[in-house]
Amino acid sequence: MVQEKIKVRPWCPFCGQKVGRATDAPTRKMSEFPVGRCQCGAVYCCDATGHNIGAAIVETLVYACDDNADFAWELMPEDDYLTGRIENYDESAHQVVATKNIDGRAVRGVLYFVRLHTDAREIARRIKEKKGEILENSVPSLRNKDKVSDHVTIEPAPDAKRIRRKADKSLVRELVELEDIDTLVALCFDDKKTLRLMQRLLYDPAEAKRWQVAWVIGRVTARTSTREPGPVSELLHRLFEACSDSAATPWGMVETIGYIVALRPDIFGAFTRHLLNHIKEPSTRNQALWALAEIAERRPDLIRNTPFYNLFHFLQHPEAQVRGQLVRLMGRIRATEAALQLMPLGDDHEEFTYCREGRLVTSTVALATSEALRAIHGGNSE
Repeated sequence: MVQEKIKVRPWCPFCGQKVGRATDAPTRKMSEFPVGRCQCGAVYCCDATGHNIGAAIVETLVYACDDNADFAWELMPEDDYLTGRIENYDESAHQVVATKNIDGRAVRGVLYFVRLHTDAREIARRIKEKKGEILENSVPSLRNKDKVSDHVTIEPAPDAKRIRRKADKSLVRELVELEDIDTLVALCFDDKKTLRLMQRLLYDPAEAKRWQVAWVIGRVTARTSTREPGPVSELLHRLFEACSDSAATPWGMVETIGYIVALRPDIFGAFTRHLLNHIKEPSTRNQALWALAEIAERRPDLIRNTPFYNLFHFLQHPEAQVRGQLVRLMGRIRATEAALQLMPLGDDHEEFTYCREGRLVTSTVALATSEALRAIHGGNSE
């Protein structure tokens, strides 16, 4: 019987990435707890005793708001921020200990996490820059969320008195085929194995079917992650592990990762850099380049924060599929560095396919190049 790991590095409950040891804040004043930041934007603090969680919650929220306590008190749980916690944390060893005991010493520490929604985080940043005037103008707009263009709607909390539905293979398959996103989201909250059953549908020999399933999973997780990002993070880890398994065919895995990250880059953007590893393999190169292009449409900065220039040589790849996908990516990140290498592809009329909202469409490398150059020189990409 395989034994469960009893000591692991602590992780962010929102994105699943490992987090570093909490330290004293640079502007530490009366702060009582060490704090830290995750790559996904969440902040956390450490209560080594586990007895001061109330104070830890307050300090973490204020720290998330750039030490603006007045603004922090204006925020509402779930409407403006999500919370999470990792228990059984040992500060001295920087480990989560399942047994709650190390050599006879009790482990009771807690890491408390707060993640502001995009609009709240942006307002906190502006307040820090411009203080009073921005505070007066921005806090009311937070209450009127319909006017915030980049606001992510938080999925309503399921009715506590509801009759929970059980997920099974046939039900999930039917809902995915119908693209019944509302019902699938509700089913994810009712039965945690729904995402696993959806993942199994990716093992389909029909390529178009795999893309459609990936698109459905992306839309479902985009909504469920606003309230419960943990299961989605676990799904991403399973997908990456499946892609790394040399004994398995990664059907639909990279495609699904692409849609999940692209639709919620504010939470899962840290996973972007791991997609670069799958460009090396011919079996996942096309899907990985497509995934990066999808992410770049919403967050080009996530791609630019990676060594994307190592991809330029693929513009001369013998396969039109690879050239076309990379051209789309270069256009979406407005890669002026690649403009000269793109120009010769304006006469490349070979066709390639890519996925748009779950459906495969056909284009030519020349057409993609024209759109990319227009974006690079100040126009609009598709």
